[in-house]
Amino acid sequence: MSTSQSSAFLPIAAMMFAAGIGIPMFAAFNAGLGKQLGGPIAATAAAFAVGLVIALVLVALTGFPQREALHFGTPYIWFGAVFILTYGISVTYAAPRIGLGNAIFFVLLGQIVAAAAIDHFGWLGSIQSSLTAKRMLGIAVMALGLYLARKPV
Repeated sequence: MSTSQSSAFLPIAAMMFAAGIGIPMFAAFNAGLGKQLGGPIAATAAAFAVGLVIALVLVALTGFPQREALHFGTPYIWFGAVFILTYGISVTYAAPRIGLGNAIFFVLLGQIVAAAAIDHFGWLGSIQSSLTAKRMLGIAVMALGLYLARKPV
């Protein structure tokens, strides 16, 4: 890791830790909104509508992208929207049925497996980081920890 990367690491790690705190909070809030609105799709649509308004305000404050940037030359990069929509709907559906902790634990397990594969192969423009025996052991320990922390239904 270069000096500029290492000096940026802690603030970025703290930001991602805070984002991680937000994931189960989103799930809990959206599950409640799903009950109120009668389903996970309506709740997720409402949450995304609020998020869209906030994002548009932030873009207006920080600057809109150049018109040329808004194209589908690399269409796969737009699939992030599909994945976050799927996450929003599925966690809103699952949390009231199997418990918030269980829902998030399985999300974390999926994230660990996907992140390891994406990093190992350098997929989707990510920095390639080989899956060594040490990393595999760490992932296995994390998966075991998630299994042990999960609450039986």
